Amino acid sequence: MKDTTNSNLLDQLAEELPLSRRDFLRLSALLTGTVALPQFARAAGPDEPVRIGYLPITDASPLLIAHSKQLFEQQGLQVEAPRLFRSWAQIVEAFMAGQVNVVHLLSPMTVWARYGSKFPAKVVAWNHMAGSALTVAPNIKEVKDLGGKKVAVPFWYSIHNVVLQHLLRENGLAVVTKPTDNLKPNEVALSIMAPPDMGPALANGAIAGFIVAEPFNASAETNGIGRVLRFTGDVWRDHACCVVTLHERDVNERPEWSQKVVNGIVNAQLWLRENRKEGAQLLSKDGAGKYTPFPAPVLERVLVPSQERDQQYAKEGAIRHAEWKEARIDYQPYPFPSYTEQLIKLLKDTQVEGDNRFLASLDPAFVARDLVDDRFVKKSIAAVGGLKAFGLPEKFTRSETIVA
Repeated sequence: MKDTTNSNLLDQLAEELPLSRRDFLRLSALLTGTVALPQFARAAGPDEPVRIGYLPITDASPLLIAHSKQLFEQQGLQVEAPRLFRSWAQIVEAFMAGQVNVVHLLSPMTVWARYGSKFPAKVVAWNHMAGSALTVAPNIKEVKDLGGKKVAVPFWYSIHNVVLQHLLRENGLAVVTKPTDNLKPNEVALSIMAPPDMGPALANGAIAGFIVAEPFNASAETNGIGRVLRFTGDVWRDHACCVVTLHERDVNERPEWSQKVVNGIVNAQLWLRENRKEGAQLLSKDGAGKYTPFPAPVLERVLVPSQERDQQYAKEGAIRHAEWKEARIDYQPYPFPSYTEQLIKLLKDTQVEGDNRFLASLDPAFVARDLVDDRFVKKSIAAVGGLKAFGLPEKFTRSETIVA
């Protein structure tokens, strides 16, 4: 039996988060200079408040928990109420204009911003790991079944698009990014779609699947719309999705402020690891902050581990690497250089709309050094007991594991 509350919620979200191809084109114009870029405000003083910009998805959890638990205030910072935005285009434009100064952005989007448009964005920490999935219609049993069908992605420059295209290539399927009704059996048409529209589109047969951040996959499950075919964290082990992004001017001219911001976010991640159910409640539509329009049970399905559900996912093939012990969404803040390097390599083979020629000349090792500033997060991690506090070995290097 379908959860009509969640169904109504999806309808509500369709109005609240109208991410569409038009938004992508708007952001493309901003990031390629074909429209005038907003002017970033003058460098702020040391007491300038934290102004968070976010989309109401679980990717934003550390920023919102840091606000809810007053972890920024504990660092001596002034904080304004977080600002909810309805699309990536809106949040990036507000960030460029200096209306917000702490945001979570899709990791490939930061590459596009810094090197495609020369906007001085700096990644200072990871926001979360995994937290996304490929959800499909009940008749789709394996990736190859998507041949000749349409699949929705939330954004071209997203880890969702990167992982999906890797999966499709490994299963002998070709990607089509232009709208068409004449697909070959080995072709999969990808299109940008607002996450709230994905569930209804799957239900009415307009698409065969979608890949997106949580809790839209969990909502589709509880609403009886579709099932998880693969978790992205089961394809790219411990991958980042959204990253904490500051303006380079703040990083360079307000290092103490930047350090305190990162401290608050790292402390929020540590708190979330130990208080997942309470975190789901705080983030829900019934929480004091009303940060997202989702009910607590949907968020708990994402945040709170369930051995019983994981066993079922393993039986159905959504989890193929149970030995990895991947959480559906997890938190650790260190931006491993190997991840950024691997991301650049994969982006070069990922099809997108628009001009992506800037990727060809990018050196992965250079981007890992230039895009990311890890000096603040290293200090924050040391202050909470080191990487072992997040269940990791005490080293700032790792190897990337990506499988189909």
